[in-house]
Amino acid sequence: MMLGKFREALGDAQQSVRLDDTFVRGHVREGKCHLSLGNAMAASRCFQRVLELDHTNPQAHLELKNASAVLEYERIAEIDFEKRDFRKVVFCMDRALEFAPACHRFKILKAECLALLGRYPEAQSVASDILRMDSTNADALYVRGLCLYYEDCIEKAVQFFIQALRMAPDHEKACLACRNAKALKAKKEDGNKAFKEGNYKLAYELYTEALGIDPNNIKTNAKLYCNRGTVNSKLRKLEDAIDDCTNAIKLDDTYIKAYLRRAQCYMDTEQYEDAVRDYEKVYQTEKTKEHKQFLKNAQVELKKSKRKDYYKILGVDKNASEDEIKKAYRKRALMHHPDRHSGASAEIQKEEEKKFKEVGEAFTILSDPKKKARYDSGQDLEEDGMNMADFDANNIFKAFFGGPGGFSFEASGPGNFFFQFG
Repeated sequence: MMLGKFREALGDAQQSVRLDDTFVRGHVREGKCHLSLGNAMAASRCFQRVLELDHTNPQAHLELKNASAVLEYERIAEIDFEKRDFRKVVFCMDRALEFAPACHRFKILKAECLALLGRYPEAQSVASDILRMDSTNADALYVRGLCLYYEDCIEKAVQFFIQALRMAPDHEKACLACRNAKALKAKKEDGNKAFKEGNYKLAYELYTEALGIDPNNIKTNAKLYCNRGTVNSKLRKLEDAIDDCTNAIKLDDTYIKAYLRRAQCYMDTEQYEDAVRDYEKVYQTEKTKEHKQFLKNAQVELKKSKRKDYYKILGVDKNASEDEIKKAYRKRALMHHPDRHSGASAEIQKEEEKKFKEVGEAFTILSDPKKKARYDSGQDLEEDGMNMADFDANNIFKAFFGGPGGFSFEASGPGNFFFQFG
């Protein structure tokens, strides 16, 4: 017992009481060995026999109490495991192991719950300790496999599950885990193959099927959500892609790839504040030049988004040529010119005057290569001496159409206008 060899000690104690059934110390030693090995029921019977021989024995009274405590911890742990309250099971097993330090069953249950809680290094440490003492322990092999499985090392996990099943062919948990691991690996690989071949619809279906295999496998499912998010972004289903990346992050809030994918989708949907937030998270975690540039680009786009969109005002693409910008200005300036709306209500006149001025502003900036470059890069135009508050849209209009007398608006009927050039 002092060497921690409780099974050998138990054999000796049992032999001693077989030789002399009235030997109190023999029964006490047998009970203590049973309790240390986690067999509280057998320990209780031994201590009760001691009390039959010596009802005042203080050690037997104490150890009987300890055995009852272990039985109670076992009972509570069993109920809590069914409720999936794994933290409470770990607590109960820790208390039980104070009385039963050599009980492999308690250690395995604790290790399994640690794995289910995502505390893989602790779980692996417990399982490895058992395997050092007993390399054929199927439960310990199963727990080692479970840790690897939940850490997304599926191929290695399958090897441990197979080894556990060799030692115990009827091991239900190892059998189920092995089946899930193989199915998950196959579906994920098929999804990756379809994605590489450009078959995004099939890849989406395969990743979705894989996500239904085991909701407890958090790390693998986080990757599957991120992969499906990438598929959705390829299919231009950007909001769905954002949702998938969000689900990946909920499962693993350290998953940088999911933050980067979601941030790019936010950029593509012009949700720049959200993109900046994600890139900030990434840069705080991994301070690389690339991540710094991503963050800077998002910050520039956010700043630009809060200004007037001159391209939108003129109705042209951001890559529009000089001629396209001029044509767009001609069309919009004539459409919103105050003279064209002189017969409209005061409210409409005010609105059209505002639009006319914005069109002039847009043309002034986008027709000047230097100002356009500053605008496109997100710089403040005020720094370039541009004060848009004092801007006169009529001067731009006159200059564009050739000065005074170069055009006129005339009514051709109620609400209809045409213009003439001089």
